[in-house]
Amino acid sequence: MAKYLLLKHYRGAPEPPDWVPMSEWTPQEVSAHIQYMNDFASRLEGTGEFVEGHALSESGTWVRYDGEGKPPLTDGPFAETKDLIAGWMVIEAATYERALELAAELSAAPGAGGEPIREWLEVRPFLEAPDGFDH
Repeated sequence: MAKYLLLKHYRGAPEPPDWVPMSEWTPQEVSAHIQYMNDFASRLEGTGEFVEGHALSESGTWVRYDGEGKPPLTDGPFAETKDLIAGWMVIEAATYERALELAAELSAAPGAGGEPIREWLEVRPFLEAPDGFDH
């Protein structure tokens, strides 16, 4: 089975129909959303398709090595992934079509009013290391 990254974006994808930002959801709607994703992950653990997943904080910092003895450079004039990426899940699927099917199911997590949020998820296959290379 191949591994796929299901990437949840804050923005950058077309806005889903009837979009209500999570910041406007009730605490019960947020809990229902999280429970849906936890139930989804638990079900995929049972089928051997779940690898791992996490929500990400809205805060983060870009860091770059700037030379021996110099402090690391932080941030810059570029798009911040903390503004773009809300979370991720890694799955293993027998086919690319199965990965798309699972991503579509995750996209149906409930939001405001208990309705499916129909958020866009990015599905990205992991690259395999060439023969002779270890990770």
